[in-house]
Amino acid sequence: MTGFGRSEVSTETCKMTVEMKSVNHRYGDISIRMPKKLSFFETRMRVLLKKYIQRGKVDVFVTYEDLSEQTVELRYNHSMAQNYLDMLKRMEEEFQVPNDITATVLSRYPEVFTLEEQESNEEELWDILEEAVMKAVTGFVETRRAEGEHLYHDLTAKLDHMLELVRIIETRSPSIVEEYRARLEEKVKELLENNIIDEGRIAAEVTIYADKICVDEETVRLHSHIESMKKTLHMEGTIGRKLDFIAQEMNREANTILSKANDLDISNTAIDLKTEIEKVREQIQNIE
Repeated sequence: MTGFGRSEVSTETCKMTVEMKSVNHRYGDISIRMPKKLSFFETRMRVLLKKYIQRGKVDVFVTYEDLSEQTVELRYNHSMAQNYLDMLKRMEEEFQVPNDITATVLSRYPEVFTLEEQESNEEELWDILEEAVMKAVTGFVETRRAEGEHLYHDLTAKLDHMLELVRIIETRSPSIVEEYRARLEEKVKELLENNIIDEGRIAAEVTIYADKICVDEETVRLHSHIESMKKTLHMEGTIGRKLDFIAQEMNREANTILSKANDLDISNTAIDLKTEIEKVREQIQNIE
């Protein structure tokens, strides 16, 4: 299910922005992109997000801006400076050259002065990030809920149409047996001409045929599956995987009807039914 959420939290020392967007996906796939300074919070973020997101491909983008006046500190490495002086003095004595070193020149030597970033309070940073994430998640979930309302009405309409198709099959099925009996009797009469028709043999043949094409069990189960899916759509919590399983069972029943069908009308109706089931299965991938 698609969704979008964005939030921005600012304090005296920093500003954090969290942006979330998702597209349809059968499983839960959360991708987080954030500055290296915040990378150690990734596990905590995933745990937090999975409380609200179980399905979909979700991309999360975090930006961080440091607003503090002094973010780095100049450090003086006394031991390094002393080593440079000792080595320069040794060179002066060994090579008999003047040592014109000054403090300014010495300060330019590597590692004498270094800039170190001031350490931030980890828990303070997490509190700010958590607040930004929760605000983004709130908007994200709200957009998904709005889409879910439209999805519910669409699925309900498709399920109602599937019920109509099942009823068409149920109405047509008894007529097939009667038509087969009439055709069989006509052919037997043509073959036997004036001889007496064995009604027992005709009845037995019709019974065998009726048993082969009977789809009563399949249509009864389809009624049950459609009703079960409607009830599941009203349930709270994660229902996507359950709906997916019910849709698979529906498809199995439709395949059986199609394989048994020895009638063009039922075959065409069963194909329409499979098409609707496939549409429902595609939509179900959007539901958590």
